[in-house]
Amino acid sequence: MTWAPFLLALAVFVGSHYLPARTGLREVALRRFGRRAYFSVYGLVSLAVLGWVVVAAGHAPYLQLWPPMPWMRWVPNLAMPLALVLTACGLGLRQPWTLGAKRGATFDPADPGLAAVTRHPLLWALALWAGAHLLVNGDLAHVVLFGLFLAMALGFMPVFDARARRDLAASDRAAFFAATSVLSLAPFAEREWRAANLRPLAIRSGLGLALWIVALALHGAVIGVSPLPL
Repeated sequence: MTWAPFLLALAVFVGSHYLPARTGLREVALRRFGRRAYFSVYGLVSLAVLGWVVVAAGHAPYLQLWPPMPWMRWVPNLAMPLALVLTACGLGLRQPWTLGAKRGATFDPADPGLAAVTRHPLLWALALWAGAHLLVNGDLAHVVLFGLFLAMALGFMPVFDARARRDLAASDRAAFFAATSVLSLAPFAEREWRAANLRPLAIRSGLGLALWIVALALHGAVIGVSPLPL
């Protein structure tokens, strides 16, 4: 048992997310194959590489940094339902400057939708998943793995916001940031926002909770560890 497979998987994962954009490969592929084909293939490759990294972390040498405590197991059980609700509600968000945004979306500040609560729901979902699993996996390989995902999730929020500031004209920029938030519960107190958004968000939340139940049931079989705190 060596560190080489984990480090290789980690390098491929990081490289697959940074090199296509930095080297111009993504633009070449988009022109040649089109957005739908490129992002479909890229999404499948990303999922495969993610699975590889997770499996490789489980087979890396075990070096404990902090001991597991029984109370820690409650954290992912409380965080993951919210993470999957955010994922279900955030996919296809109608603002283009975030992860998982609707393709070709244009933002309407008069109807911001979930972006009024958070303009980065999928990044918050990723941060919740990574942070909760970081706590309960105190060995070096998993600390590196989940710490990387947590840093990426939190770090990409200002990156996307900076891109929005760069792309938008001054007046549109002010309207965009006035209508949206990094994270705020204030829209739930606004009657007009609730009337327009609570029903579709409730349906998506139900789908997210159903996905969480499936993930909870399959966790032991797929990952090899029961996530239940008892």
